[in-house]
Amino acid sequence: MYIENLRLKNYRNYKEISINFDPSINIIYGNNAEGKTNLLESIFLCATSRSHRGSKEKDIINFNEEEAHIKMIFNENEEKKQVIDIQLNKESKKGIALNGIKKEKLSDFLGTFYAVIFSPEDLNIIKEGPATRRKFIDMELYQIDRQYVISISNYNKVLNQRNAVLKDIYSASGNNKNDLITLLDSYDDQLIRYGTEVILKRKENIEDIAKKIKDIYYKISSEKEELTLNYENDVFSSEIEKTYKEKLKETKEQDIKQGYTTIGPHRDDISFIIDNLDLRQFGSQGQKKTAAISLKLAELLIMKEKKGNTPVLLLDDVFSELDEKRQKELIENLDGIQTIITCTGMKRNIYDLLKPNKIFKVSNNEVISQTTKERYG
Repeated sequence: MYIENLRLKNYRNYKEISINFDPSINIIYGNNAEGKTNLLESIFLCATSRSHRGSKEKDIINFNEEEAHIKMIFNENEEKKQVIDIQLNKESKKGIALNGIKKEKLSDFLGTFYAVIFSPEDLNIIKEGPATRRKFIDMELYQIDRQYVISISNYNKVLNQRNAVLKDIYSASGNNKNDLITLLDSYDDQLIRYGTEVILKRKENIEDIAKKIKDIYYKISSEKEELTLNYENDVFSSEIEKTYKEKLKETKEQDIKQGYTTIGPHRDDISFIIDNLDLRQFGSQGQKKTAAISLKLAELLIMKEKKGNTPVLLLDDVFSELDEKRQKELIENLDGIQTIITCTGMKRNIYDLLKPNKIFKVSNNEVISQTTKERYG
């Protein structure tokens, strides 16, 4: 899988641009705050319908405009070319079309084009809070499992409804309180149903990652350490629905007092263990960086296996954050993958290792294609 052309109109700092990418290695360079990351963000939007930076859609649209447009042409294989159109509007819901056909449901669109993004923020994925790791899991599953999109959407909807009822119960009395408790029970049944679906899919995904990351980390760490991943969930068991129901009952009074649901997949986490030490708390900076690289490479391999095609790899200024050894280890894994790399500058030795097929300079809200001679002389 590779991107052939990307067109943006009124997207952040870009008025209107068109970029033709090479199926192999592409480098985009320029000064800070020129909009390099915006290009990768627009590509990732075509894969997940969301900004990897968590930006609201209205903030993505050029400040002086009411709407923005992304059009991306990509080749799924040598015989199949597809077109994704995304229309963003400050006043209405975004519109998504695939090959000219509007997609009403997000689940009908996700998984068409897929990409793995690796940014400096991901180097902190190990030491940041559980929400960051849950987001990582979700972004991957959105692209490889359409049913997961439906399950997590339903779960979050019921969770919000249950939390609202919990807050109402705390201040209610008499018959009104009894009615609300009955309503809470009905939400519990739905929460268990959708929560179980989410938990089982996350568990399978993390087990797949654990198998891949072990060998990858072992190699990058010069065969000195082994990394183990564990799925942390407070209701999983061999009889998950029964356990889930029992724990919701046990925590009901606590939930009512606090006004929110205290157990379930919205509290999931992943642990990263080396020699019985939890990297989230005790790992060195080098170990955390190696684990983050390994995590992204494992994600890429899983997507390739699940989808039968290689995802596009987006590297957002990560080489400046890695030492020479980790740079080389990352580069060795790029063979046969369309890779789009952003940087403020790249040393000639890294350029020689990458052997990019296309180079682009970003300046003054424009993207200019350059030859190797123009860039390096």
